[in-house]
Amino acid sequence: MNLLIKSATVVYPESLFHNQVADILIQKGIVAKIGASLSDDKAEVIDATGKYLAPGFFDLNCNVGELGLETKEDLQTGTAAAAAGGFTGIALMPNTHPPVHSKAEVEYLLNRAKGKLVDIYPLGTISHKREGKDLSEMYDMFKSGAKAFTDGNRPVQDAGLMERALLYVQGFGAKVISYAEDAFIAGKAKMNEGVVSTMLGMKGIPSLAEELMIARDIYLAEDSGTDIHFTTISTARSVELIREAKKRGLKVTCDTAIHNIVLTDEALMGFDSLYKVKPPLRTQADVDALIAGLKDGTIDALVTQHTPHEIEFKDVEFEVAEYGIIGLQTAFSLAIKAGLSVYQIVELLSINPRKILNVAIPTLAEGEKANLVLLDTETEWEYNRGANLSKSYNSPFLGHNLKGKVLLTCNNNQISNSN
Repeated sequence: MNLLIKSATVVYPESLFHNQVADILIQKGIVAKIGASLSDDKAEVIDATGKYLAPGFFDLNCNVGELGLETKEDLQTGTAAAAAGGFTGIALMPNTHPPVHSKAEVEYLLNRAKGKLVDIYPLGTISHKREGKDLSEMYDMFKSGAKAFTDGNRPVQDAGLMERALLYVQGFGAKVISYAEDAFIAGKAKMNEGVVSTMLGMKGIPSLAEELMIARDIYLAEDSGTDIHFTTISTARSVELIREAKKRGLKVTCDTAIHNIVLTDEALMGFDSLYKVKPPLRTQADVDALIAGLKDGTIDALVTQHTPHEIEFKDVEFEVAEYGIIGLQTAFSLAIKAGLSVYQIVELLSINPRKILNVAIPTLAEGEKANLVLLDTETEWEYNRGANLSKSYNSPFLGHNLKGKVLLTCNNNQISNSN
């Protein structure tokens, strides 16, 4: 693979070329030269004038059906969608069948993903079978390649189990990821509790269900002296709780799902199950607080929470539909829609997610491996079924024109090119 990218604005915060316009010559997957007015007769030339070159995105919260749920998504289609969306790394949630609760599943996924453009990072479960009773084989999974531990979309209700997990991972430097929801308060409700749920006559999930669990786990992390990461926070009070914890010097990080910063619960007025997600879409006040938290550094990262489903699980009545939307290919466009700058997006989608998982951040220097994405903040494109590379189609943005396009993704001597 020989590629010459001309006149790109470099957005690599730790590079000597950061915020400069440069030509980048890539030969056999390696950055061969960086400079001005470069030429190479054997290379494919891409005019990147006005475009941004950044480290490949990294998703901290991605669901791919493999193992056991390959009719939703498999590694082939999941990584293809990820590459098209600018991702060169994805952390896989253990919400599979069987769940990723031993080294066998971790090693299987890593072996299956070899040779792909997108690097995968399996996350192991906190509890055996995600049942919330006994700890899983965390150390064995860590030695096999699991970077962090979470029960995925099942919150750990047992405070004692969460405390033991936090204490246990201290010994080998892994991280616990908390999905914060008090299931007893959330109950069987399907959307955010508020004015819209009252108008629709539907039971709502109060913000307290999330905030109470965040408060609990902050106390547990403080008591144990362990890092903790909260995934997909969604309320204004959650942002404030984490902001306060950080001010007190606690080792707390968090992310929010991209759809939670561009959509509110008013999207549910038509009972469209494509908008059914968990945590649920909240109010405009919550969205504003999330965006403010992203901009001031309280929220460390953005995630897609990519959750593919077969049509029979979404094209049904709202009450019985499954939670989740696909989001790998629309992440950049939605971040632009939310009003974030390309520099903020790179911090939230490229740099900070890798810091959280202790994964090496791609560098832009001669002799280094090319791990990059080329971004166009102005181009509009239609996200339709033909453009969708996921095996599933459960996105409310299908058929929409979106602003901001990933033009090229490069990693492991491979290219995904949308030009």
